[in-house]
Amino acid sequence: MPSDDERVAKDRRRIEELRGQIQRHDYLYYVEARPEISDRKYDNLLNELKKLEAKYPELITPDSPTRRVAGQPIEGFDTVTHALPMLSIDNTYNETELREFHNRVLKTLGNNTFHYIVDPKIDGVAVSLRYEGCTLVQAVTRGDGRKGDDITNNLRTIRSVPLRLRGEGIPEILEVRGEVYWPLQSFSAYNRMRAEQGLETFANPRNGTAGTLKQLAPQIVAERNLAFIAHGFGEISETIGDRAGELMNSLRSWSIPVSRYLKQCDSIEEVLTCITEWISKRSEVDYPTDGMVVKVDELHLRAKLGATSRHPRWCIAYKYEAERTETILREVSFQVGRLGTITPVAHFDAVQLSGTSVSNASLHNFDQIERLDVRVGDTMLVEKAGEIIPQVVQVVFEKRPRDVQPIHPPKRCPECNEYLEWDKPKPGYVAFRCINPNCELYFSRRQRVTLPAKCRMATGRGCDCPVKDVDRMVELRCVNPGCSAQLRERLRFFVGRTQMDIENLGPAIIDQLVDRGMVKNLADLYKLELWDLVGFALAEFVNKDGKKVVQRIQQKSAQNILAAIEASKSRGLVRVLAGLGIQHVGTRVAEVLAEHFTNIDAISTASVEKLTEIDEIGPDIAESIQRFFAGHTGKETIERLQAVGVKMTAEPAPTKAAQPLAGKSVVVTGTLKNLSRKDAEAAIKAAGGRVVSSVSKSTDFVVVGDSPGSKADKARTLGVEIIDEAEFTRRLNVSKP
Repeated sequence: MPSDDERVAKDRRRIEELRGQIQRHDYLYYVEARPEISDRKYDNLLNELKKLEAKYPELITPDSPTRRVAGQPIEGFDTVTHALPMLSIDNTYNETELREFHNRVLKTLGNNTFHYIVDPKIDGVAVSLRYEGCTLVQAVTRGDGRKGDDITNNLRTIRSVPLRLRGEGIPEILEVRGEVYWPLQSFSAYNRMRAEQGLETFANPRNGTAGTLKQLAPQIVAERNLAFIAHGFGEISETIGDRAGELMNSLRSWSIPVSRYLKQCDSIEEVLTCITEWISKRSEVDYPTDGMVVKVDELHLRAKLGATSRHPRWCIAYKYEAERTETILREVSFQVGRLGTITPVAHFDAVQLSGTSVSNASLHNFDQIERLDVRVGDTMLVEKAGEIIPQVVQVVFEKRPRDVQPIHPPKRCPECNEYLEWDKPKPGYVAFRCINPNCELYFSRRQRVTLPAKCRMATGRGCDCPVKDVDRMVELRCVNPGCSAQLRERLRFFVGRTQMDIENLGPAIIDQLVDRGMVKNLADLYKLELWDLVGFALAEFVNKDGKKVVQRIQQKSAQNILAAIEASKSRGLVRVLAGLGIQHVGTRVAEVLAEHFTNIDAISTASVEKLTEIDEIGPDIAESIQRFFAGHTGKETIERLQAVGVKMTAEPAPTKAAQPLAGKSVVVTGTLKNLSRKDAEAAIKAAGGRVVSSVSKSTDFVVVGDSPGSKADKARTLGVEIIDEAEFTRRLNVSKP
């Protein structure tokens, strides 16, 4: 048998091998766009590395692929001054203005020969990545161009951002500028998930990206699958090439994603041709673009052209007008979400937008209907937000027929015919109500705009009296737990990959199971037998003879589905919690709950007060959890899942006896003399502790430096232990010889 030293040496080699493989596959996927393995195989490699690093924490390095996802919230963002300013780019919208830009460049450069490079303008968030010694050390937003926010922790979670560069000739200091964006497929999937959870969806990928990068919890950023593409550079410690195009090729060779559509042009005519050709290619890429950026290629000529206080004179953005078209609203239907939320959907005459046929769009809520004053029969302007989501922009009132019909909220659920209720008001939100007792119209829907001074109903029939704040009426909701529409959505969510991960149990099968009354709750999935599934329709298509053919489940496929259902019983507490569809409880909150309670019974009996003591669990989340487990439907769901053998416990975390802060929750506040905030937090984690951002009763102790602020006061109020830097250092070294 191998000795302990031999096993350690073997594991050490495997760790290095896994890191190399993962970094290689990241390069192939994000830079070369030619992946060699499936997502599942990639995840298996990553999970194997995580297990080995947990076994040997002393071997963890800052640039390890496992360091991408940080679980703890960060305490705000530090402000950083850019080594070189991040100026914005001037815009143009037509050929005439672009030629004027070209003429200005010609006038300044005189007889110098120059070229342009043209690149798609990604509609994302501009950031600057700083590498020192090939390692990512800082990521900063553009901010005001001179200073930005340090979002390094968040950017480290984005898989297309290399934590360590690879290749030859890499400068000691390299600043890479580019765009963080939300890939369109990931954006759509995330919006669908939020809609299923009864949460407000993001309006477009750009706004969603900006909001995501402001999150104080890097775990949330990691869940949203953002991406990065480089388009420029800042400070570089040595000269690399004479042209920007050459430098971009070098960045690609060093593992940094660069646009595959970057093109060199020898004249303004070639630039215009490139801009025109890109219009038809925009739908081919998985990121939102709103134009093309035109830059002088020669670096020494860029320096000669210079910049204004806001824009470089050597580049300009040619922006496309948003594609929108007119259509007629024919009908409004009402969809029922997993939580019973009623969403109005507009159905209109089909139109072509961004290369696809569009015939319906979500109206989101009844506020939107009132704001637009849209009615059945209206002519509307429709466009695709972020090139992907159809949306109604406005009504063409000049074309409104006399017989248009207002859109009224339904009184009964369109699926189960149960009477609908308005969701209960919550503190901190308002609705706008006319206080004139003679006015029959009032503002009663959810609003996110400034309180109007006068009653201004969109119908134009409101009075001219003032309005005041009252409790809001939120979404219209079906509260019937037996509603089949809700059940279908809950089942689709429950079997999803990040929940119970039941492969091949798709929407078509779920719909048939519900429609036939074979599945009336989540637990019924685990009671299905082989011949319940054989013969189910999977898909319909027309064969080459023009006959309609129905593809049905065969015995082997049914066995595979049942095997996947059986395997899901052992997924554990985190997956079950994430799959139950509790409002505000996603994968991260499920992980926090499982880590704290370890079993479903402890969670189900926890009070709101006990839940809010847990770091990352706020009042809204706690109330939602308590409401679910206190309700009849929640209790019944848990009992039924337990009865069919679904595992609802979490594996206890491995003990770290040799680590002096094992299991301790620590807050750091104020300025320490010998340690930066990042170094202090890294030391806590290395010692087995958890860095938390706020003080609560569950905090073990608070490390206080100079100018500590309110956290020290709160610790005193709660009776939480407070220590200084010297004692903190002593505790870190307590296990060392």
